Amino acid sequence: MTLQEIPSESFRERCIPVLETARLVLRAPRLGDAKAVAVLANDRRIAENTARIPHPYRLADAEDFISSANFGNETVFLVTLRNGGVIGACGFTQVDRHPPELGYWLGAKHWGKGYATEAVRAVIDHAFADLDSEAVQAAARVTNPASRRVLEKCGFQWTGAGLLRIRAIASSAPIDRFRLDRGLWASLKSWGAAKSIVA
Repeated sequence: MTLQEIPSESFRERCIPVLETARLVLRAPRLGDAKAVAVLANDRRIAENTARIPHPYRLADAEDFISSANFGNETVFLVTLRNGGVIGACGFTQVDRHPPELGYWLGAKHWGKGYATEAVRAVIDHAFADLDSEAVQAAARVTNPASRRVLEKCGFQWTGAGLLRIRAIASSAPIDRFRLDRGLWASLKSWGAAKSIVA
């Protein structure tokens, strides 16, 4: 891809909706967010439970993440509090005709407050309601019960086990795989819809 073919940050930001929940705003990441992202993501506990986050995580890594976000088959939202404070990221990748694969992380000081579940539900609603997905997939390391609880609270069903390459440990680790189908999502909509705002 040449420099002329790379969409500008403002163009990519306009292509990603803003999702609002009771406590959160999910939006496209901006280069001005790099420092906050770097501070939050530079935590071995986060890196070892995600596929692509390196450790240590430096400002340059955050800038690369933001610069490459929302190209091709990837949709990335920065998770922020209503006051604008960055607390993590959530999004999905879609390869060929496979269902989108959900991924998310939050800074450790924001764990245990229900933010991950709230953000994941907003992204799921976007995938089903706005993108007409028939299913959404996800995975969690077997050593990460908190992530598994988030997926189960959002209606995901366990589909099997596998291995996933984890960049931070330079090795593969056992994971549990999950799937949420459109029909089950529709029956669980009592959690309330996230409001999507076209930027």
